[in-house]
Amino acid sequence: MPGSNRNLTEAPATNGTWRAGVESLLIFVVFALYAGWPVPEPNESHYLSKAKHYWNRSWLADDFFLESADSHATFYITAGWLTRFLDLPDVARVGRVLTWALLAFYWRRLSWSLAPWTGASILSAALLVGLNERFQMAGEWIVGGFEAKGLAYAMVLAALGELVRGRWNLTWLYLGAATAFHVLVGGWATVAVGVCWIASGAARPRIAAMLPGMAGFALLAGPVVWQSLALTRGVDATAIATANDICVFRRIPHHLFFYSMNVGFRWRFAALVAIWAALAWLTPTTPGAKRLRVCVWASVGLAAIGVALSTLALWQPEFAARWLRFYWFRLADVFVPLGIAITAVQFAWQTAPRIRWGRALAPVALCVIAAALLGSYVFTVQTTETPRADKATKTANLPDWRDVCLWVSEHTPADARFITHRPAQTFRWYAGRSEVATNKDMPQDARSLVEWWDRLEAIHATGNPEQRWHHSLTELDPARLERLGKTYGAQYVLTDAAPALAFPCVYRNGTYAVYQLSTAGSEAANNDVSP
Repeated sequence: MPGSNRNLTEAPATNGTWRAGVESLLIFVVFALYAGWPVPEPNESHYLSKAKHYWNRSWLADDFFLESADSHATFYITAGWLTRFLDLPDVARVGRVLTWALLAFYWRRLSWSLAPWTGASILSAALLVGLNERFQMAGEWIVGGFEAKGLAYAMVLAALGELVRGRWNLTWLYLGAATAFHVLVGGWATVAVGVCWIASGAARPRIAAMLPGMAGFALLAGPVVWQSLALTRGVDATAIATANDICVFRRIPHHLFFYSMNVGFRWRFAALVAIWAALAWLTPTTPGAKRLRVCVWASVGLAAIGVALSTLALWQPEFAARWLRFYWFRLADVFVPLGIAITAVQFAWQTAPRIRWGRALAPVALCVIAAALLGSYVFTVQTTETPRADKATKTANLPDWRDVCLWVSEHTPADARFITHRPAQTFRWYAGRSEVATNKDMPQDARSLVEWWDRLEAIHATGNPEQRWHHSLTELDPARLERLGKTYGAQYVLTDAAPALAFPCVYRNGTYAVYQLSTAGSEAANNDVSP
């Protein structure tokens, strides 16, 4: 009978250290296959540059983005010290191993607590990343590069594992750690667990019994929440409204505004929710599984609120943007695949004995599905695309991009500042030089966010609503570039090699050129190696 808990018991946390270790290692391999694209991943260039600057303020001391508010200080404190001893690519590699190991360990504990069969956690891990990649709606992921979000999700998995076992104090403690690393990931997971506590009825523990864990949550999450509130503190209402509008409707609507999301993505996610509903109804449950399911449904409820706010934005955009900036769709993109991954394994193992050859066929079927989801991603992305932060849409020629950045690092002053093309993501990573503004590096505090957008528009805007941005800096009038250099303290322009700009070219390769503005010193001119 669907929903029945007849003949079901809660599983122990582990089934032997040796077996648990092997399964965790294999889950790590699954995650590495999925997210093992070359360094840097887009957010790594964003987060790790910030982390390096946090620990060494003299590195690109006057860079606008790096000097903006530090909204993920826990991550910068935790990860940034590595930049004192390792270069950024090695920090990313070490951080990925650590993050994937934590995710694998806590995923294995969570999966085993509900599906206590050898190998089940490996299958559910492959289903998790496959479903998350192929069915997400708002672009959220759980396994990726080295950034605050990955560590936060590891803590969320730890919290869910303790929640399933009914250990509420540890649940709150892990949620506090998750919120400390990423206030929205941990915050929304806390809301989902709060809904679970309310829905627990007679099994709901008293607040007094949870006070130690809740106190730990406050100690871990409190400073970060206070810091997040400071992002708009002291800023006038008009600037805050402008920042919200930029964030929600102009820069990242594909993450925040339902009606800007890909229509196909919306439908495939709706299908995933329907699959989740069917599995949750058909699969016998335990008290622990019921708690997890409530959390998954809570994430769907948050997404539904996001849809309602997006609809309201059609009439009241300023009010809706004030709330839509909190990523209402983020948790469901992860929790619905998470719920399906674990529940599908439960369903297969619990129903297989009723079917002839079922016990043998069930894992084979799950393996095929998991391999298809994960394998299609590995084949189409890992073997055909350049590193994510250096896609063809960002760099016309990757070797030439790295070459020009290397020249910049070796032949320009350490305090030089550059005007670069808008989609650039890794100039600071490869060249180690400051830049005026790029599309990726959006500050988090309201005042800086508005200034950042003003910079992008001043440099790259066409003034034509049909084509908002110039494709290349070579399209700009030289007088405009000269004026921009003086306004923002930039001495150089890095852009396409052709057509040539009316400035001294200090370096050119087949794809890119570096030009010296009149605000530049003499050092680069003395190193002119252009053809």
